[in-house]
Amino acid sequence: MDTETLKMAVISHNSIPEEEFIERDIFDKVKDSGENPFIIIINGIRRCGKSTLMQQIRRINKENRYYLNFDDERLIGFSIDDFQKVHEIYVELYGLENTFYFDEIQNIDKWETFVRRMHDSKNKVYITGSNASMLSRELGTRLTGRHLSYTLYPFSFREYLRFNNISVSKDDFYLTESRSIIKKHFNQYLTTGGISEYLMYGNTDYLKSLYESIIYRDVIARYNLSDEKTLKDLIHYLASNIGREFSFNSLRKMLGLSNATTVKEYLNYFENSFLVFTILRYSPSLKKQMYSNKKVYFIDNGLTNSISFRFSENRGSMLENLVFLSLKRKDCEIYFHKDKKECDFVIKDGFEIREAIQVTQNIEDPETRKREIEGLKEAMDEYELKEGLILTEDTEEEIVLQDKRMIIVKPIWKWLLET
Repeated sequence: MDTETLKMAVISHNSIPEEEFIERDIFDKVKDSGENPFIIIINGIRRCGKSTLMQQIRRINKENRYYLNFDDERLIGFSIDDFQKVHEIYVELYGLENTFYFDEIQNIDKWETFVRRMHDSKNKVYITGSNASMLSRELGTRLTGRHLSYTLYPFSFREYLRFNNISVSKDDFYLTESRSIIKKHFNQYLTTGGISEYLMYGNTDYLKSLYESIIYRDVIARYNLSDEKTLKDLIHYLASNIGREFSFNSLRKMLGLSNATTVKEYLNYFENSFLVFTILRYSPSLKKQMYSNKKVYFIDNGLTNSISFRFSENRGSMLENLVFLSLKRKDCEIYFHKDKKECDFVIKDGFEIREAIQVTQNIEDPETRKREIEGLKEAMDEYELKEGLILTEDTEEEIVLQDKRMIIVKPIWKWLLET
């Protein structure tokens, strides 16, 4: 690229006006990591706030001018050789600094070679990216042992309340007026999700545009795919069947494909773009796990509602998706349990299952109550757990089993704020 174009991009990126930020839950972790020598990776779906989080980090750092966003169309022709030109421009314009900030770096082929060189020269480097596979591949080759990675998601419920200028303490759980306000906002959050620009303007066309950008830029263009219709049919089907079991072969038949491997590849592409997540049925046998049915969850309820056929009609699925996302934010290793009965989530810690969780809209109906308790109890028996958790829309109680083990029933909104 020519030097003048690069210089224009560098100057404009450093002229971004300061704005008020919603502090993210992982901000302190990322901030504290600035004190160590590692390369800092912030990854996640497009428009979840990675660039904003990087601006927050820049604001508190003394060295903050070596910044570039590779989503800028002026940098389409940028190659690995241009990093050296950019470095020279930084020194020319801003003097010597030892901290670099690069947004959406996965757009540049072989970026890791420059980042490795800067790191080896005792510089601090922060980068963001929107493709899990590409980042992990490069990090696992040239940058092994040199980086710390953080995944950023759309707003959690606590961040959503922060966005709406609502602070919450545990006392508010028991005060009638405060509790009502929390529940009102939870009902809104359940359907709108946590993508900030959508929350600001409430325009569903924005979510559809974001979805199209992910499909075309992060999937179709990146992997050079031609079967757009099949891709969209698959993502629409998955968005309409969150929390339901599927196999690659069943999806192959539904899509009319000849090879289940194609379905597996498409799902990997969706996961790499942070659009969807799959979980396995738990088994001590790794082989059985890999060949068992799977379940799928989505990155955001609002985004899912904008592309699915009937997700918004199934409140239970929306609640289950919220719980799953909260577990992902905590970096849990998540599976589902199924034998004679079924349990929505079992959480593995080390070599053992440590927690079992059911999610249901309510347990007031006797048949639903029986099904949810029996499914959870079977998981508790299987993994020798003394306590299980049922998360509902608004029920709270404690169920003591005959062997004195305990099932805690708790509202999801309360559990989200406690964790």
